Amino acid sequence: MDSRPFNFSLALGVPIAFMALLLLIDPAPVDFALARLFYVPGQGFIGQHSFWLEDILHDRAKQAVILLGLLAILGFGLSLLPTPLRGRRRQLGYLVLALGLSTSIVTPLKALTAVHCPWSLSEFGGQERFTPLLAARAPSAEPGRCWPGGHASAGFSLLAFFFALRDRRPRLARAALATALALGSIFSMGRMLQGAHFLSHNLWTLLFDWVICLLCYRLVLYRAPVREAIEQPAGLLAR
Repeated sequence: MDSRPFNFSLALGVPIAFMALLLLIDPAPVDFALARLFYVPGQGFIGQHSFWLEDILHDRAKQAVILLGLLAILGFGLSLLPTPLRGRRRQLGYLVLALGLSTSIVTPLKALTAVHCPWSLSEFGGQERFTPLLAARAPSAEPGRCWPGGHASAGFSLLAFFFALRDRRPRLARAALATALALGSIFSMGRMLQGAHFLSHNLWTLLFDWVICLLCYRLVLYRAPVREAIEQPAGLLAR
């Protein structure tokens, strides 16, 4: 089955351009301005001790996304057997790959960058000194683990369902896209209210997850229409 036409140049170029802007233009002024809206001096962040934000929106929501991932793995395993899921093997394999990569890159990047959370910074009642993403970290007994946004990745990783569905069920795919963006944004806002992340941390997560899901789609699922494959020069990404 041929895939529906897709402009990979645009879909990949736009997020890469945003990544470049985030590296060239320091997002700290916007990050700090937003964080101050959620911070009460002497008390902390307004959502830091919220049951709903921590237990429901963070813990239970993350468990729900993990369950989706486990179901994708189970489905892929069953697709290797003579079951009705055999015809969906490629889509299920894509979901396992895209969901796995989107969420698994977070922990290594956190350890590599050692960026502190807002709640750890002296500006917000903590002890640590803020340093930009690409700058050398200030001496600290406890390196940060806050870039990119881990919980945001639980929502934005669901972009994989958009790509998994777009060729066979385009209307459902659009609903999956809207759902992934909405959940990722809600998860991001919840953690910002708690002082766990700056806005830019979560924007990076969205960009990473989109690029990963897109590249996995191009590698695993995308089948250029015959006419398009003939018209495009060899090696040129299909539009």
